[in-house]
Amino acid sequence: MTITSRRGLRAAMALTATAALALTGCTTNTEGPQDSGEPRDEVSLETDEKIAALVPAEIRDKGVIVIGTNPPYAPNEFKNESGEIVGFDIDVMTAAAQLMGLRAEFRESDFEKIIPAIEGGTMDMGASSFTVNDERLQTVDFVTYFEAGIQWAAAAGNDIDPDDACGLNVAVQRTTVSDQEDVPARSEACVAAGKPAIEKVQFDSQDEASTAVALGKVDAMSADSPISAYAVKQSEGKMQLVGDVFDSAPYGWPVRKDSELAAALEAAADKLIETGDFETIAQNWGLEAGLIDDAEIRKG
Repeated sequence: MTITSRRGLRAAMALTATAALALTGCTTNTEGPQDSGEPRDEVSLETDEKIAALVPAEIRDKGVIVIGTNPPYAPNEFKNESGEIVGFDIDVMTAAAQLMGLRAEFRESDFEKIIPAIEGGTMDMGASSFTVNDERLQTVDFVTYFEAGIQWAAAAGNDIDPDDACGLNVAVQRTTVSDQEDVPARSEACVAAGKPAIEKVQFDSQDEASTAVALGKVDAMSADSPISAYAVKQSEGKMQLVGDVFDSAPYGWPVRKDSELAAALEAAADKLIETGDFETIAQNWGLEAGLIDDAEIRKG
């Protein structure tokens, strides 16, 4: 089973998502280092003129880079208590924009609409936990900057084996790898073995899926490894990780095909890695495990 894509209608519950979050007090994506009082090393950078010279003229002249993102997907992109979009992806992209001499303008969007907006020219790029895959490379180029896999989570004390989940209810966020590839493939394997299928329970947002697990409304959830780990951390003991991280693949920033912006982003990411600023940002969010040695432009 090969997993090659991240996030990519709403199941009924006895409680609404808002009430569920209030009951758990733990899985909402409105918490993070800047809200919890945890120490956080700020990264603020000056323009690197060599990197700035690589930015396409139409973006450089505006002084603003328009970036599509899809919260909530904590800790990568979500809203804090003030309604601001924050997270690991936001901090990394803000730092990269500073090196390019630009102001990062994040535009909230449905996940599946970000790449079409890039193709259409209404957004310059995306920063929203996109895993690079062959299908997406047919329409956009990517600059890799991080690596993540898939990991399951369940309620505390519920020792589920993702490799033996036949007949269970498993929560996913719509259009994610978990929704489109992981859970369906596992369910098909169950049926082929003469066992009950997995019942996939879809949610429009990851915080709803996490809440369903914490409340025992589903048996488990499947999500990107940083997201599952963060949900467990925020659950204050109500959830646990189950199984190992599997099928790791790179996250990338999507840009228009053959855009000169890719070279600027690659240079910015490589400098963040070289100076250690990337590691500082990752440490702020507890995501050091996904660091890579160098960025890379990927084309289809």
